[in-house]
Amino acid sequence: MAQAEMCRDRDGHQVCILQLKRSAKNYWEYRAKVSIDGQKQWAKEIYNCRDRTLTRKGKYPIPFKSNSPGELVCSLFQK
Repeated sequence: MAQAEMCRDRDGHQVCILQLKRSAKNYWEYRAKVSIDGQKQWAKEIYNCRDRTLTRKGKYPIPFKSNSPGELVCSLFQK
């Protein structure tokens, strides 16, 4: 699990990945805690880089928007 904070400027906002963990079962999924402009988002979100969706606890998958935190998380691991 990554503990170092990684920040990027996206669409005039500072997006930081506070915590990141790759799923052992589904290698294309990452569990992450993210902050936008210093405000923490949901407790923990699941970013599915294969389907380009975000799932919050107990919710349905939501498609990524352009320049979203999900795009940042997935772009870190593209080759």
